[in-house]
Amino acid sequence: MKKDIHPTYHKDAKVTCACGNSFTVGSTLEKISVEICSKCHPFYTGKQKLVDTARRVDKFQKRVEAAKTTGAGRKGKKVKKEKQKKTQAAKKVKAKSDEK
Repeated sequence: MKKDIHPTYHKDAKVTCACGNSFTVGSTLEKISVEICSKCHPFYTGKQKLVDTARRVDKFQKRVEAAKTTGAGRKGKKVKKEKQKKTQAAKKVKAKSDEK
């Protein structure tokens, strides 16, 4: 086996998470920084945590909110069809009255 080709192994490498949790593991790196650990991961905690680096979640929530506010003033297809039927019926009545 060749000498000096393997990296040094640290038995007490410190891992720090973005949530503030830290623990030790064996690794070739002395210090490791992670974004999500088992203390803050949604799978293990059961809580929803959104990691949003490009503000995608905020943009989506703003679009949903805007759609709710604009959608409240809109009318559905049924209302539009009923209105069309009424106008067509009124045109037919007017056309019949003009013929007489």
